[in-house]
Amino acid sequence: MSDKLITDEQYEELLKKYEYNFKKGDLVQGVVEGYDSEGAIIDIGAKSNAICPDKEAKLNKEDDIKEVLKLGEKFEFLIIKEEDEDGRLTLSYKKVASAYNWKQLEEIKAEDKIIEGTVVQVVKGGVLVEVLGIKGFVPSSHLRSKETDTIVGSKLELKILSIDVLQNNFILSNRKVYSDSVEEVKKDVFGQLEVGQIVKGEIVRIADFGAFIDIGGVDGLLPLSQISWRWVDHPGDVLKIGEKIDVEIIGIDLDKQRVSLSLKNLEPDPWVEAKGKIHEGEIVKGKITRIKHFGAFVEVYPCVEALLPQVEVMQYQNEHNTILDVGEVIDTVILKFNPDDKRISLSVNIKNKAE
Repeated sequence: MSDKLITDEQYEELLKKYEYNFKKGDLVQGVVEGYDSEGAIIDIGAKSNAICPDKEAKLNKEDDIKEVLKLGEKFEFLIIKEEDEDGRLTLSYKKVASAYNWKQLEEIKAEDKIIEGTVVQVVKGGVLVEVLGIKGFVPSSHLRSKETDTIVGSKLELKILSIDVLQNNFILSNRKVYSDSVEEVKKDVFGQLEVGQIVKGEIVRIADFGAFIDIGGVDGLLPLSQISWRWVDHPGDVLKIGEKIDVEIIGIDLDKQRVSLSLKNLEPDPWVEAKGKIHEGEIVKGKITRIKHFGAFVEVYPCVEALLPQVEVMQYQNEHNTILDVGEVIDTVILKFNPDDKRISLSVNIKNKAE
């Protein structure tokens, strides 16, 4: 009987069992055996278990590695570093998962599908969103709503505009989802709209020149000049996204599919009301609402403004040894009043009036 516990042949077979030729860049299958301070311990059939570091396991920093790589389950990994001093290979699950996700995104774009993304950061010119663990960019021009829908953590329905895996470039659109999904609805809505009609709408976007109002599948424009009879510097001063308001349709362009709206038309015309209240030659108190290089605008009746020419402004300031400012109330003379054209000629020459 031999003194050896195993024969040479058996020893050779045993060595063959553990022979491997793993190298950096290989894709391997591995089972999660446990966890340590570095990350997840993975059995890939090598002499020693491999390690998948925490940062190479998670697509999102806030994820729990034990939830991503669950104990006892099999996953695909990329070898990113060959054996260390302990004979352990270093693996990445994130790189494999990300590669598959990029491929999935390319398929989604090819099929023009809608996907959901989470806003992770508001940046200059748009927002960053996360889709399948990959960050993409949505330009401001492709956001249907620029405020309520762009809060960090909020969800957006998106379509992919362009994707470049090599450059890690991923651009999406929120407006394209909306425009595509309501195209048929728009046709029906336009067929029911009429100039002079009062409709309910929701403010979905605010710009310097006005606000866009969703009136049931169509976004109508409420211009700055149609918001109020009183002067408004910026639509955001008086309107809020998400607010529901009644508006009047004042224009419809079927070819361009545009609707113009008015909010101030739902209120009485202050110039009509002023007809019997303002008279030429009388002295009235007016409140300065705006000051320009050519003069000052003075509210002489609620929501009725008249221009006090710069020469009159200078005369008043010289006579009273003061500098006029917005909000001040001064005595003025109504020289001419034309309510039909919404014009008033104004002066501060009170002395000549008294004479």
